[in-house]
Amino acid sequence: MGGTQQVGVKEKANSSPLFATKEAKGKLAFRVISSSIFVGICLIWAYRLANIPRADERGRWLWIGMLFAELGFGFYWILTQAIRWNIIRYHPLKHNPSQSSDEKLPGVDIFICTADPVVEPPTLVVNTVLSAMSLNYPTEKLSVYLSDDGGSQLTFYAIVEAARFAKLWIPFCKKFNVEPRSPEAYFTRSFDVSQEIANPQQRLFIKEQYEEMVKRIESVINKGSVPEELKSQHRGFSEWNRNVTKQNHQPIVQILVDGRDTDAVDSDGCRLPTLVYTAREKRPDCPHHFKAGAVNALIRVSSEISNGAIILGLDCDMYANNADSIKEALCFFMDGERGHQIAYVQHPQQFNNITKNDLYGNSSPVLSKVELHGMGGYGAALYCGTGCFHRRMSLCGSKYSEEYKGSWNWEMKKEDKRTVHELEEASKVLASCGYEKGTQWGKEMGLVYGCPVEDVVTGLTIQCRGWKSVYYNPENTAFQGVAPPTLDIALVQFTRWSDGMFQIFLSKYCPFIYGHNKIKLGAQMGYCVYLLWAPSSLPHLYYAIAIPFSLFQGIPLFPQVSSIWFIPFAYVFISKNLFSIAEALIHGSTFKAWWNLQRIWVLRRTTSYFFAFIDCIVRQLGLSQTMFTITAKVVTDDVSKRYHREIMDFGSTSIMFTVISTLAMVNLLSLVGIVLKTFLWGSDMGKLLPQAVLCGLMVSLNAPVYEAMFLREDKGRIPASVMFKSIALASLALFCAFKVDPSI
Repeated sequence: MGGTQQVGVKEKANSSPLFATKEAKGKLAFRVISSSIFVGICLIWAYRLANIPRADERGRWLWIGMLFAELGFGFYWILTQAIRWNIIRYHPLKHNPSQSSDEKLPGVDIFICTADPVVEPPTLVVNTVLSAMSLNYPTEKLSVYLSDDGGSQLTFYAIVEAARFAKLWIPFCKKFNVEPRSPEAYFTRSFDVSQEIANPQQRLFIKEQYEEMVKRIESVINKGSVPEELKSQHRGFSEWNRNVTKQNHQPIVQILVDGRDTDAVDSDGCRLPTLVYTAREKRPDCPHHFKAGAVNALIRVSSEISNGAIILGLDCDMYANNADSIKEALCFFMDGERGHQIAYVQHPQQFNNITKNDLYGNSSPVLSKVELHGMGGYGAALYCGTGCFHRRMSLCGSKYSEEYKGSWNWEMKKEDKRTVHELEEASKVLASCGYEKGTQWGKEMGLVYGCPVEDVVTGLTIQCRGWKSVYYNPENTAFQGVAPPTLDIALVQFTRWSDGMFQIFLSKYCPFIYGHNKIKLGAQMGYCVYLLWAPSSLPHLYYAIAIPFSLFQGIPLFPQVSSIWFIPFAYVFISKNLFSIAEALIHGSTFKAWWNLQRIWVLRRTTSYFFAFIDCIVRQLGLSQTMFTITAKVVTDDVSKRYHREIMDFGSTSIMFTVISTLAMVNLLSLVGIVLKTFLWGSDMGKLLPQAVLCGLMVSLNAPVYEAMFLREDKGRIPASVMFKSIALASLALFCAFKVDPSI
């Protein structure tokens, strides 16, 4: 099972290329700067080793801790250079004549996954489904599948409504070249005058129809169940009874629009794409493997119904923003010279709710325009879970072979004479709990099981089977989603990601082991930049604690400013930050956005990554199990207003906020303490100046934390219980540090 069908007949490779590659500018300048920083790092290591205090001197163990922290910083920095060393950008040539004929285009199956109608509202899911159905692609070759892992009749009702509205929305989009193709995004965006004048009456009519649909869906959601009179309108509601729960239900497959049916047409009489609702079987005693299990069930179900040669995966909040995204992606697969090597084409995750200065660092342009391109330069673009086009055969476990060269036509699923009911019943077998037993699903086939970031590890296994992957970042963003609008949600999300990626590093899939002699060394290092997020927290957390403590105790940990050994420390610090600022500004960021990102990196490394490190180690010891947390997609109006005003939201008693507040207070109290000593008692600051500067920078980064603790009165302030706890912990820690023998 898996329906690999790429082509039986080999043809002469197309002489006209369908995509081009370009090297990024400034490669030589970067390598010179990088090499000079590496020399500085080596000198710092040499200084630390050569000047370790004797056993009877103050601060010996603090110094040794600094040595290990700086070794950690240095080795991690070396890994990050791999993803900047060979940056390649890919550009499709979509107007090449080879794509002019619809007959030559492969079938495309679009997978959309949702798991909970509360945190992922059905109206959000509906918009993503409608945007996918209305993409510019032959509708007879386009199928959209929704996986509802919540098994909710509320979500099913919303999709039934979407299927009806699609008859109006799809022809409207194609007639007026509407973008974005999500109704909600389209009707809430600003328009240029010419477009408004072109179709005002039609647009108003479609908008009214959309708003009426949303009211009907929300009315049902508010009631918590679908009224009987609505259930009678579609036979699919018979799948739900009193025994059906989120974690205990039979497989449900409903073909809402049968693309084979000539009567399944829109308001203009054009054929509609296939639309299928699925809820795989779930039983309390059967492992369901979270999103990976849902996607694998979709792969099997879709192979029975449409068997598209290309699979596009989307999260339920990631709507189609570029109507031509499918044909652009196909340029990479269909290229006669190199297309046969490509397993998947990954688009960046872009968001439609990013503030001007990206308050929570959700959409770093350096990540999307530099780092991920750097991985693509090794033919090893990361699979990020959403916005990714897959070759079905590679996703189903096939190994790459040169025999695929020149075979760029695609075999469509042959005419199926079975009825809709027969197709649904056959598909239910493939979505049952017992189907995978004794098979290679979750191992060699489909998404890999056992890891919260199944996408990254699956991409690695595909590349280790010989395939290459492409990272494509178009000017007109292909897909847009919703970024976390609160700090709490953002930190929890990164905790899950970094936990899962560290699991990969500690497993048999470690790139340096699993990828040895299979992918390039640069790609192995590039993977580890992300897989080692969790342990990278340790040197950062040590710095955040050791610097203020040593400053408070008066123990110097850096050479004096007048010493020649101060030069490498200053050079590495200044050059790295100046390069980072320049890189951000060149790629469209603002200085304030860069500063916000530095703050978020500090917060992630001292909370999310550290907790992920602890969770992963505990799991490796067999003391806990893998958990999956769904990121909430909705927030209150109050939270939304603060977010758009770029005011950080701390309105939670999360332990992460206790850690953030405590570290902020430790740095503030230490800095205030050394300033008072200097001005009141005339202490010598010369030896402690570097530490005072670093502590001052930490205080500056934490300015929003202090504001939320002492000045703000809104609901986004730090709760009083967290504030008092943090002040007490910070004061106690500094008091103990002052009393403890500093030579220990």
